[in-house]
Amino acid sequence: MSDKAHDWLTPHWPAPEWVRTCVTTRAGGVSLAPYDSFNLAAHVEDDPAAVAKNRQRLVSQLGCRPAWLQQVHGIAVAHAHADPELVVEADASWTATPGIAATVMTADCLPVLFCDRAGSRVAAAHAGWRGLANGVLEATLDALAVEAEDTLVWLGPAIGPQAFEVGAEVREAFVSQHVQAAGAFMPSQNTGRFMADIYQLARIRLAARGITAAYGGGFCTVSDARFYSYRRAAQTGRFASLIWLADR
Repeated sequence: MSDKAHDWLTPHWPAPEWVRTCVTTRAGGVSLAPYDSFNLAAHVEDDPAAVAKNRQRLVSQLGCRPAWLQQVHGIAVAHAHADPELVVEADASWTATPGIAATVMTADCLPVLFCDRAGSRVAAAHAGWRGLANGVLEATLDALAVEAEDTLVWLGPAIGPQAFEVGAEVREAFVSQHVQAAGAFMPSQNTGRFMADIYQLARIRLAARGITAAYGGGFCTVSDARFYSYRRAAQTGRFASLIWLADR
């Protein structure tokens, strides 16, 4: 990677070495403020030429072909492809084809990466609270079609519990499905509102599907200036979380 990309993240989890991952940051691109500098989203009113150059730089540095999605806070899971002219409306994708990267873009929502222990299938999901409550992680697991004990999951950079204030309806959406989710909500200083831990909520839902090997978490995109954050600045870019299989 170039010097400017040195702060991009590589998840620490026990995936096989040919399962490759990357989480980009704001560094290393050409976009101007307020999208500075490595914005990868084409829908945020950034200069399309800058976005295209950033995406080209991503491909050249990683050597994979990202499967871009049109994310809509839903639970649809696509079979990842790498045709930039055919962008699928979905919030997760999976692949067993080497070189194609399941890719999601976020700026406070939770990016979640998946693989099997054998390193034969990978997936990525975009989980805002709506998608999380409606089952995007479960839908991704269904599409991945791997036994729970053979599944590895990594939770990427998202809004932290000290910054994620939500209304009572959000709490109810989770607690009505899993009573233990109540522990992921703490009363905020604003009456009737709560501080939510999206990482804990994701782990609860994964555990309900038998997933015990869940790693990552502990980030906060709002307070960590390496990342884009919609809550910090509504006019902002998006960073990407990618996972792909290298040739063996």
